[in-house]
Amino acid sequence: MLEQLLIFTRGGLILWTCKELGNALKGSPIDTLIRSCLLEERSGAASYNYDAPGASYTLKWTFHNELGLVFVAVYQRILHLLYVDDLLALVRREFSEIYDPKMTVYNDFDETFRQLRMEAEARAEELKKSKQMVKPVNNSKKQGQAQKAGFDKGNKKREGSSAAGGGDDNDEGKGRKLENGNSNGKNFEIDEPRMTAAVNGKENTSSNFSAFDVSKLQKRTKGGKKTDTVVNKGSKVDPKKKVTKKNRVWDDAPPETKLDFTDPVDRNGNEKMEVVPASQGESMMDVEEIISSDSGGEEDDNVQKDSKPEATKKGWFSSMFQSIAGKANLEKGDLEPALKALKDRLMTKNVAEEIAEKLCESVAASLEGKKLASFTRVFSTVQAAMEEALVRILTPRRSIDILRDVHAAKEQRKPYVVVFVGVNGVGKSTNLAKVAYWLLQHNVSVMMAACDTFRSGAVEQLRTHACRLQIPIFEKGYEKDPAIVAKEAIQEATRNGSDVVLVDTAGRMQDNEPLMRALSKLIYLNNPDLVLFVGEALVGNDAVDQLSKFNQKLADLSTSSTPRLIDGILLTKFDTIDDKVGAALSMVYISGAPVMFVGCGQSYTDLKKLNVKSIVKTLLK
Repeated sequence: MLEQLLIFTRGGLILWTCKELGNALKGSPIDTLIRSCLLEERSGAASYNYDAPGASYTLKWTFHNELGLVFVAVYQRILHLLYVDDLLALVRREFSEIYDPKMTVYNDFDETFRQLRMEAEARAEELKKSKQMVKPVNNSKKQGQAQKAGFDKGNKKREGSSAAGGGDDNDEGKGRKLENGNSNGKNFEIDEPRMTAAVNGKENTSSNFSAFDVSKLQKRTKGGKKTDTVVNKGSKVDPKKKVTKKNRVWDDAPPETKLDFTDPVDRNGNEKMEVVPASQGESMMDVEEIISSDSGGEEDDNVQKDSKPEATKKGWFSSMFQSIAGKANLEKGDLEPALKALKDRLMTKNVAEEIAEKLCESVAASLEGKKLASFTRVFSTVQAAMEEALVRILTPRRSIDILRDVHAAKEQRKPYVVVFVGVNGVGKSTNLAKVAYWLLQHNVSVMMAACDTFRSGAVEQLRTHACRLQIPIFEKGYEKDPAIVAKEAIQEATRNGSDVVLVDTAGRMQDNEPLMRALSKLIYLNNPDLVLFVGEALVGNDAVDQLSKFNQKLADLSTSSTPRLIDGILLTKFDTIDDKVGAALSMVYISGAPVMFVGCGQSYTDLKKLNVKSIVKTLLK
């Protein structure tokens, strides 16, 4: 049964709801649809599933872009109503005829909707009956063909075996005896001639395989054993001798005393490490980026020519008249060339193919049926809509001012906890140190927590950063439970009065369930204020897989009813990609989390904010 159907404008004004249904929806499925799907450029999807306590809904929708109307139907997911798409199309057609922008109440539409609903349900029933009538006929035909093919195949096998004549009675008996012995599980010995007979008997039943000579195989295995023994004898090494690597000595150069290029140490064995003060250089987080305003008009012209080769067939007068008068309504065929060119352009910028396709579907859904303005080309209209969509996606939906949140936590006398997660080798520890350096410049006391107890050298790496930045570090060594280490680090920071705790975790692949379970436990036990996913800007399609599976695993493996997911993204190695900035779009689109930091170098100052306008301009350039 249909739970609700409502019509509202793109501005949010509800024009009509079905009073006949009048069911109270559990939760807020309509608000969630608008916030998570329509505003995030996911309107190209066929449906949206909403889960609420005690109910699971499926929402379907359609647009009237010329009038700016949205039609939404809500029903229980378990029902699988077949007439909803047809009903939405009928309601869209009938309501658009009576729509008046000055009117806000449409009580007369109740009777029209009742008739449209009965008509859609009747069509669905007829379609269901016709499918049920057709199915048995097809199944019986397929079964008959399969039986006939089986009989023909069996007859051919019998004819082939009799014509071959290779399987005589003795061979068949011996082969059968071997099969019965195996199936009954009895232990028996088979001598060599009987084995060859069984093999020959089996071989003669099929003409596709060549004869198999067992004696050759035995000789080959005997020879292999001999060679193995020779190798083993020759490879014996005296365990008492200790092999040491000798340095290469050149004829003209003096001999090297040691090949150790690590940091020098003093007499007590302590490393003489270079200290990096917070005043050494200004972090790029606090520097505003200037964007050049170069217009890409010439490139747009080239893309327009490439994407519409058939446009030259139209006459000069007709094309000029169409540009002056404007096209009546944009159709899907008019948008496809421009959307294909934009999709290819996004994919060349390293945007995942799935994301580029969904974006183009969403832009097409928002433009289809819309009237093209005078002196406006289709490609310009599509590009403007895509630019608005990209800005909307990349702009954070919530505040990402970490300094304000740190001061708020400080007033509550508790440390602000940030957990860095991600796959192997993306630069979590290095960028954690960059974030620490930026916080130090704003007079925030920081403590590092070495919770990567899995990778060798991880604690030493973080200790090096802490020594250079003169920051306290909490560590417990290796093979410890990272969740317990993080909890003790937060307790230590509370006692010492540290403002921020930066928790370093082990790199893990999204499919590694034991490590993902340990990460879920760490987040559940410590309830951090911010969970940052550290990802490379170099990845393309893998960005979608990494983030979606990280979120999925954190949700599935959490013991809480409201699991914590990824709150923000730290994009690393941004200085190595030139204009291939599509990973930022892919990550934000698939997770809904904003890009909070961008790593763009090797020094502590190379950390900056994401400039949305610059990214959008690069993507569409």
